[in-house]
Amino acid sequence: MLDLLKKGILTGIGLGIITKDKIEEVVKKTIQEAKLSEEEGKKLLASLLEQSDEYQTNLETKIHEQVNKVIGKLDLPSKKEFEALKKELEELKNSKS
Repeated sequence: MLDLLKKGILTGIGLGIITKDKIEEVVKKTIQEAKLSEEEGKKLLASLLEQSDEYQTNLETKIHEQVNKVIGKLDLPSKKEFEALKKELEELKNSKS
């Protein structure tokens, strides 16, 4: 039953985009409505929070990868390359003085 509740909550609230407070609120309401024990409620909350963290970490990783992919296609210099060019330009300016 706990797995069924968990799946319903995950589907209903979009786990990755909600805050810890919202998860806690939904779990409290679910505990009352489903008449779960305190222990079951704690397990449900811990499980949902863990899954939320994993989802957010995966989402951040995927976003980072996609941003880097797009930047790569734009053929823009990296920050390191830009800083090297900036340093070289400064050296050229100073050598002319």
